[in-house]
Amino acid sequence: MSNDTALLGHRVFEIAVLPGDGIGRDVTEAAVRVLKALESDLEGMAFSMQPCSVGAQQFLDHGDPLPEEAFELCRQSDAVLLGAMGLPNVRWPDGREMTPQIDLRERLDLYAGVRPVKLYHPSDSPLKKATKEDIDFVIVRENCEGLFSTRLSPFQPEDQEVCDTLRVSRRGAERICRHAFELARTRRQQCTLVDKANVLPSMVYFRSVFDQVAEEYPDVTTDHVYVDAMALYLVERPERYDVLVTENMFGDILSDLAAGLVGGMGMAPSADLGEGCGVFQPSHGTAPDIAGKGIANPLACILSAAMMLEWLGHPQTLRGAEWIRRAVERVMEDPCHRTPDMGGSLTTEAMTEKIINAL
Repeated sequence: MSNDTALLGHRVFEIAVLPGDGIGRDVTEAAVRVLKALESDLEGMAFSMQPCSVGAQQFLDHGDPLPEEAFELCRQSDAVLLGAMGLPNVRWPDGREMTPQIDLRERLDLYAGVRPVKLYHPSDSPLKKATKEDIDFVIVRENCEGLFSTRLSPFQPEDQEVCDTLRVSRRGAERICRHAFELARTRRQQCTLVDKANVLPSMVYFRSVFDQVAEEYPDVTTDHVYVDAMALYLVERPERYDVLVTENMFGDILSDLAAGLVGGMGMAPSADLGEGCGVFQPSHGTAPDIAGKGIANPLACILSAAMMLEWLGHPQTLRGAEWIRRAVERVMEDPCHRTPDMGGSLTTEAMTEKIINAL
C-alpha cells in the first residue's frame, strides 16, 4: 500500500511509529535513531516517521487503547514500527489484558506472523555446544485464526464452563502455508508443519491443506512434527529446522522457547504481514519493571526495523536492512557488548550507539 510521495525527487516511506507502553518507548526510540542514521546514506529515498499513542497508557489517559485515528494512520502508512503494548495491571472489566496489537493484526488481516530466530554468538545460548550455524530458523505463525479466534467471546466469572474454539479455515491455512513455502524458497528449501494432528481434528485438516500446498513447491522438502515433540527438538537439535509453520497459539509458545535459545526476548524480532500491510515489532512485552531505566535491550526492535526495510522492497531499503543485520553481527561478535538481560552492562543508549557506529 505504498504511496509514491515526492520529496526532492526521493521516494518517501510513511512510517507509523507506535511506541506503546513500558520499554516499548525505549526500544522504539532506539530503532528510530538507527533508521535516521541510515537515511542519509540511502540514496533516492527518505522516511517520514509519524509517532502515535496507543496501548494501555493511552487507555488510561483517553479511554481507548487503539483510537480510530491511530488505526487509520496504521492502515494508510507504508509500514508500522511498534514497540510493545499492554500493562499487567490495566485490564478490561472481565480480567483480560488489553492487547491492541492483536486488534491491529485482526483488523488489518495481518495473517502471517514471521519470527526469525538467529544465534549471533555461542555464549548467548544455554545449549552447550550450539554454534551460530546451528540456530538459524524462522517460525511462521498463523495470526488471525487458531485458538485466538474466539478471544473476544463474552464470559462471566461465575460461569460453570468457558470454551475457546480452535478455528482453521481452508483460506487461512492455505495462505499461511503458502507464505511459509515462499519464505523457505529464499532460505534452505525446507518447511516443517508443526501441528497436533494425532489428537485434534482441526490439526488433521491443517495438515491436509499443508500437504496440498506442498505439491505446488516440489523444490521444498517437507516434514510434520507434533508441537510437543517440537518443543523438545528445538532444544535437542535446532540445526535441523529452517522454516516452521504453525497455528496461532502454538506459534506464540514456540516463539518464546526459541528466543530462549539465542539470548532471550531481547533478541526476538518479528513481523506481522498481510496483503500490503506490515507491522514490525519486538516479540517481547512491555517489562514495566525496567521501563525508563535505560537498560532495555533494543536489538529486537532494531532487527524488526531491518525486517521492515526488507519488506518495503526498495533497492535502498534492502541495502539498509542488510547493513543493520551486519552491524548487529559485528557488535555481537564481542561477548562484552551485552545489555543486562543478556548478562552485560550496556545501556540501551550505549548498545544503540554501537549499532550506529557499526553501520
